[in-house]
Amino acid sequence: MTLLSILIVLCCLLFLLSAFLAWKLYNFSLIIIDMEDSIDESLEILDKKYKSMYEILQKPIFFDSVEVRQVVADIRDCHQSILYIANTLTRQSKGIEESGEIKKKDS
Repeated sequence: MTLLSILIVLCCLLFLLSAFLAWKLYNFSLIIIDMEDSIDESLEILDKKYKSMYEILQKPIFFDSVEVRQVVADIRDCHQSILYIANTLTRQSKGIEESGEIKKKDS
């Protein structure tokens, strides 16, 4: 085999490898775009639920039962969790995370 034929074979293999990698890159980019869309939809849903829970938590409680107070406390905890999740997803998707750690806001 001559040097020219070896170079031609290597160029063909390199072209096929490049085409395969370009196809894989395209598929992964579609996955990333779909993931971004689902995160955006999730953040919209979380925002709606956060506003709804905020309105509920602003109403005074007239029933002085331990169970009712516990449920309201659980709703308050869920309210804070939704805010934490939304902030975490937003921070990660925008690349603003500075220290590498996600800091949970104490309340």
